[in-house]
Amino acid sequence: MARLFSPRPPPSEEDLFYETYYSLSQQYPLLLLLLLIVLCTLVALLLVAWASGRELTSDLSFLTTVLCALGGFSLLLGLASREQRLQRWTRPLSGLVWAALLALGHGFLFTGGIVSAWDQVSFFLFIIFTVYAMLPLGMRDAAAAGLTSSLLHLLVVGLYLGRQQDSQPSLLPQLAANAVFFLCGNVVGAYHKALMERALRATFREALSSLYSRQRLDTEKKHQEHLLLSILPAYLAREMKAEIMARLQAVQGSRPESTNNFHSLYVKRHQGVSVLYADIVGFTRLASECSPKELVLMLNELFGKFDQIAKEHECMRIKILGDCYYCVSGLPHSLPDHAINCVRMGLDMCRAIRRVHITGATLALLAGAYAVEDAAVESRDPYLRELGEPTYLVIDPRAEEEDEKGTAGGLLSSLEGHKMRPSLLMTRYLESWGAAKPFAHLSHVDSPVSTSTPLPEKGLASFSPQWSLDRSRTLRGLDDELDTGDAKFFQVIEQLNSQKQWKQSKDFNLLTLYFRDKEMEKQYRLSALPAFKYYVACTFLVFLSNFIIQMLVTNRPPALAITYSITFLLFLLLLFICFSEYLTRCVQKGPKMLHWLPALSNLVATWPGLRVALGTATILLVFTMAITSLFFLPASSDCPFQGLNVSSMAFNLSWELPGSLPLISVPYSMHCCVLGFLSCSLFLHMSFELKLLLLLLWLAASCSLFLHSHAWLSDCLIARLYLGHMDSRPGVLKEPKLMGAISFFIFFFTLLVLARQNEYYCRLDFLWKKKLRKEQEETETMENLTRLLLENVLPAHVAPQFIGQNRRNEDLYHQSYECVCVLFASVPDFKEFYSESNINHEGLECLRLLNEIIADFDELLSKPKFSGVEKIKTIGSTYMAATGLNATSGQEAQQDAERSCSHLGTMVEFAVALGSKLDVINKHSFNNFRLRVGLNHGPVVAGVIGAQKPQYDIWGNTVNVASRMETTGVLGKIQVTEETAQALQSLGYTCYSRGVIKVKGKGQLCTYFLNTDLTRSGPPSATWAETSHPF
Repeated sequence: MARLFSPRPPPSEEDLFYETYYSLSQQYPLLLLLLLIVLCTLVALLLVAWASGRELTSDLSFLTTVLCALGGFSLLLGLASREQRLQRWTRPLSGLVWAALLALGHGFLFTGGIVSAWDQVSFFLFIIFTVYAMLPLGMRDAAAAGLTSSLLHLLVVGLYLGRQQDSQPSLLPQLAANAVFFLCGNVVGAYHKALMERALRATFREALSSLYSRQRLDTEKKHQEHLLLSILPAYLAREMKAEIMARLQAVQGSRPESTNNFHSLYVKRHQGVSVLYADIVGFTRLASECSPKELVLMLNELFGKFDQIAKEHECMRIKILGDCYYCVSGLPHSLPDHAINCVRMGLDMCRAIRRVHITGATLALLAGAYAVEDAAVESRDPYLRELGEPTYLVIDPRAEEEDEKGTAGGLLSSLEGHKMRPSLLMTRYLESWGAAKPFAHLSHVDSPVSTSTPLPEKGLASFSPQWSLDRSRTLRGLDDELDTGDAKFFQVIEQLNSQKQWKQSKDFNLLTLYFRDKEMEKQYRLSALPAFKYYVACTFLVFLSNFIIQMLVTNRPPALAITYSITFLLFLLLLFICFSEYLTRCVQKGPKMLHWLPALSNLVATWPGLRVALGTATILLVFTMAITSLFFLPASSDCPFQGLNVSSMAFNLSWELPGSLPLISVPYSMHCCVLGFLSCSLFLHMSFELKLLLLLLWLAASCSLFLHSHAWLSDCLIARLYLGHMDSRPGVLKEPKLMGAISFFIFFFTLLVLARQNEYYCRLDFLWKKKLRKEQEETETMENLTRLLLENVLPAHVAPQFIGQNRRNEDLYHQSYECVCVLFASVPDFKEFYSESNINHEGLECLRLLNEIIADFDELLSKPKFSGVEKIKTIGSTYMAATGLNATSGQEAQQDAERSCSHLGTMVEFAVALGSKLDVINKHSFNNFRLRVGLNHGPVVAGVIGAQKPQYDIWGNTVNVASRMETTGVLGKIQVTEETAQALQSLGYTCYSRGVIKVKGKGQLCTYFLNTDLTRSGPPSATWAETSHPF
């Protein structure tokens, strides 16, 4: 009680949300229904009075009270029908309704006949219960109103009847019975409100959690879409997603699985496409002077700018190959000016780097748009020299203007004036371009990614109607955010609105509220109900109240006491079964034969059939004991107070029937029946149809008792009460049997409305929980797929850097390593194998075979022994991989050289496995492909660059030399540098010198071939074809 009336803390944001939801969706329709029930009751009173033969004009006070009440409650209904007004004036309007009900109750008390202690007790109980259950008031306000209503009736009746004790039965026992009756009504009402608010708040939180989860799910879908588009063009991404969905459906059994034995191939032939390949000359020397951060920043700014230029000129970047930029124009849709687009892009890229080199075919498509000059033969690539095709250099028409304005050159010249080292000079220049950072959309601070983020205030803030205005936002963006946030929040309110139960719903049956999904309906009915024991406990309180009331107003016959004693034992047995789980410690100390007792409570909570049986039995016990006192009244209808000569002996007669109970027990039996109705409402999760059946049963039984079989007791009480009065016929609400019947119908319809409401919200709560679980599973799946997709783009140890809210967008991932082994493995024969003809579908079948080769190579990465191998990229038919990238920076410096380079052996094993895979493919495809492998180890820099299509890559002299080891290598052999050969020999491998060869950009190098027969030493000329691991 102290807690109930303690100072109220300031409401939280969630409380404000809940109050809005509670008043709009839950209490608003109940308030309207309450006013309708009161208006219908007033009309019914007039009809009953007219049907019973009473002259309405003979009791003007009663007629005036009813007509004024009709007008007042109609006005209140009109005010309450304005939903916006109700939201603003909730408490004042609720106070008006409560005051009007109190005034009506006191009007009924003093009109229509003699005032008695039992008069209008049921109506005041109706006021008390509806204050808790149907008015939009908080628990404290409802408790204050309920207790005030109780005290007013007790004080008014006590003060008024205290002066008339000579003509009334004993007043104190009746007042005590009324107090018990009202106290029970307050407890039942508070219990009902507490359970409903708890269930509604849980449903509200689950609905918001579901909305929040749905928002996260949408975010994850957008992240996944962005990520997929960061890897592939949109048209290929859609095709891949469609196939992935088809596979998922095949796994679930809705579709037959594909019998295709090949890996998926997403290839489409395009006509009229121009290709641009840009290489930064001298970048290796420049990069050697950069720190890892400077190198990654330089490349990201450079290629980020290139991405922007590509977008401006309708080009699509295909790949970044170290310091080379590879893009096309004319994809995915054909463009008539694709060649011009590429040239324009090349010129923009070369404004500060170099001129564009084109072929004769591209020159023909330019149609004289640009001036060109012949490229020097000696400067051409060996491959171009071998083809013998003439090539040209495009003269930039803007070069002279830029020289005059000094844009690029001027900036670089001004920076050079400060004597900066070349790497820093280039970095400062590129920083001025302001390129976007990789995966910026995946680490946005407003993107809710983590599934463990709780709902409360941060989650609620995104749905708040009271939005904090950020001055940095544009008006357009702010309006969109407001509209979206309000729409989402009130969409949830609308979905939770109890009025929706009367409308067509895709989830519920309109009439029965059953789930349309039969499996869901079965799950709902079989769901556990741990709160069942509290339903039984509160019902026992109603039973105890009935017992106390009947002990106060009767002369306590032994038979009645024995009946109640037996019922007490039955109730105690029910309570023991329901609360047996709390006896675990006591039972464990006792005999083992009793250790099963605590399981009874769980059995009741989880077995729906047992729960329904016990709940029905509990309610029937309360029903039965509410009318038990009637069976101790005489069965005959002989009333000693009815007759012609009773007026002369009026003051000598008692209020008891001869050898029976007092007559005043009759109206109190009716009041106990009303408490029986309330006991049915205590089982919140009991199905609506069962409640309807029990309420109908109890309504029929009560009306048949008091209007038919025991109606004479009411007539006898009226005869005794109105002895000596000329007009002995009281008003409708002063006649116990009519008063009781009207009370029964009022509570029947009121509880039926609440039962329907409870059923709807119990089912809605179950539905939201199921939706929330499903959406959380979908979100978790999406997050895992996003993580897997990201880990397919980035190494597993790099991917977490770009997931979550803690990622700072201004940071670029970069890492330096002292010992990394780099592999380049190519299938040179594939270039000769590839052809385009009608037989192989214009090269499609050749690419399908290449896809099988690369896919089989990728499968090796999933083996535990190759977990340290990281695939970097594929370049045509060349496969690039590295080991030693999963170690933290500086970790190698703390280890000895032998241990720090031990992963070289893993790379050798991987190279051998690649050869074995290729042998299997040769066997099945009737080909004779052979690998050419180059290995090198040493320091590298790793990082993620590119804004539109972020890419993980490694750079350094180690990478360049490894590439040269492959291009200058021999089919079927692994070529390594002298330093790598020494490291491998320290690990037990055998290497043989090839001699000194000329390597482009490196001069003369002494290289070695690795003997792949690890079990024996072979001659220096041994190759893989002569070993146990032939390629």
